Formats: sequence, structure tokens, C-alpha cells
Amino acid sequence: MRKQYLDLDESATRLMINNLLTKVLGYTELEEIKTEYRIRGEYADYIVQLARKKHFVVEVKSIQLDLNEKHLRQSINYAANEGIDWIILTNGKQIQLYKVLFKKPISSRKIFDFDLTDKNDFKKIPEFLVFLTKKSVQKNELENFWKRFEALEPTQLSKHLYDIKIVKFLKKTLKNTTDLSFNEDDILDSIHQIILTKIDSNKPKNPTNGVKKKKRCIPKEIPKPIQEN
Repeated sequence: MRKQYLDLDESATRLMINNLLTKVLGYTELEEIKTEYRIRGEYADYIVQLARKKHFVVEVKSIQLDLNEKHLRQSINYAANEGIDWIILTNGKQIQLYKVLFKKPISSRKIFDFDLTDKNDFKKIPEFLVFLTKKSVQKNELENFWKRFEALEPTQLSKHLYDIKIVKFLKKTLKNTTDLSFNEDDILDSIHQIILTKIDSNKPKNPTNGVKKKKRCIPKEIPKPIQEN
């Protein structure tokens, strides 16, 4: 990002976001992008909707401001009052995507956070921005991306490791390899230790090495889950 852009005020930053929403993400002005959208006496910077369904709250701050928890809470309030699942929070330099979790209390999950002044982030962001495009939303690809993201979270994935079917499978495998019997509680204790301990030395090789893969419909790198806000 060029240095002259780093002094833009909020109105100038919004011009950048207009281009992002229309030219990059493919939404139509006025019809699909609502500006200064009134929500309970306050105004969200943008609401993006398709076929009358509101998909995104887009909150824009000056490029000179660092995005913070106050900005996020404001956006969550907008989203909660309108039943909107996604928040794009940006200052033109930094782009954050949040999934709104409609439970008590309402919270959010940060999906990604990119800094356009960082070369590494700048190279990666196209792989993730594609899920915010009009075509991806229409094809339900953004929702599928969220399902994949959520399913791979350690807290979610670990639940499956404690499943009785997994425990019985391990019990049978250990019996076959050692000719000894193992208590299910002992196996559960070991699984718990595996979850708590990062183990790299015996990491299994990729079983698909050498096999021709189908074209990926997801980024090569899924963002690591981030704690709820």
C-alpha cells in the first residue's frame, strides 16, 4: 500500500471500500449495497444484501485508526439487530471478517485478519476474499467455508476423539498390536494427553502423496481459529 494512502480520512477510506465492494467483490451499488443504513437510531456504514437477504455489515474506520473491540461491538450490535451473519470490519489498511454467533450472549468468531501493508498478508488475502464475492455468497460457498472452519477448530475436533467408537477402535488396535488388553479409561487419558501435547516427531506422512488431487475449492491455508470475542 502506498504511503500517501496512509493519511486518508474516513470519507476517503470509504471510497476505497466502495471499490472493494463493487469492483472486487462484484456487488451492485444501491441495489445490493446500502449505505448509512439506519438500525435502531444508529447508522451502519454499509449493509450488503442479495435477494433481500442481508449478508454483511461493513463498518469502515479511518485508515489512521487501529481497529479495536469498540468498533467490533458496534458492528455486532448492528448485525444482531438485523439478523446478519457476517461482519467486515476495515480501515482500508486492515480487513477483518467475523462470523456472528447467535447464542446467549451474542458473540463473534474472527475468521481472518489481514494487514495490506504486510507483504505476506497481501499475497494470501485473495484466497480468502474470494469467499466474500457475490458469486461465492450466491453459491453458498461462504457458509461452507465457515462450516469447514468451525469443524477444524481444535475444540470441535477434539470432541470426536472422545467418541466411544474411536475409543473402541483404539482398544481393538492396541489389542492386535500388543496382544494385551487396555482399559477404556486409560485410552481416554492418553487421548487427553495427545490433545494437550503438541506432537510433531511421529507426524504421519500425507497418505495422498503421489496421488493426483482434485482442484481445491478452499484456500491452501485455513486461518487458525481465534478465541471468541
